[in-house]
Amino acid sequence: MRNFILGILAAFLLLGLGGLAIAGFGLMPTNADSSPPAVELRVATSALHTAMSRHAPRLSNPVLATDENLIAGMKIYTINCAVCHGTLDNQRSLLEHSFYPPVPQLIVDPIDDPQWHIFYAVRNGIRYTGMPSWRHALSEQDMWKVTGFISQVETLPPAVQDYWVQSYGVRPPGATLRPSQAQ
Repeated sequence: MRNFILGILAAFLLLGLGGLAIAGFGLMPTNADSSPPAVELRVATSALHTAMSRHAPRLSNPVLATDENLIAGMKIYTINCAVCHGTLDNQRSLLEHSFYPPVPQLIVDPIDDPQWHIFYAVRNGIRYTGMPSWRHALSEQDMWKVTGFISQVETLPPAVQDYWVQSYGVRPPGATLRPSQAQ
């Protein structure tokens, strides 16, 4: 049994050293426009979510989800986030595959992360992804407004959906026609 456990430890040690050797000799791809291997994507995504869950405080959004605040969040998103995360005309960003890993498209593929998780990513950024920290560019209140908008993009109130349609010419994802619009 002792030899079996030592063999397993030796295998993990060799795998780790092999990974370091591959990285040390520059054998890893460096181009940002390639698709990550499935194993790398799975490991990196899991590590990211685990680290964020460990470090992000479970804060509640202090900004009420009023129509006015959601529309303000939509405007902040349009100015600061849309170029990478997708525009409000329901189009994917042209930069989606210019980052490694590819940038989440928050409008056409909305996320279901809790608000504290989204806020943490907006406020602090995410290393090695191109996601900047917005804490030096946006106020806490504005970061919470955009967080509220992103977290509710599929369930926006009717007045906010109407603003979206008037401003961008398309309905938001998840929007349904109300009887007054069906004519």
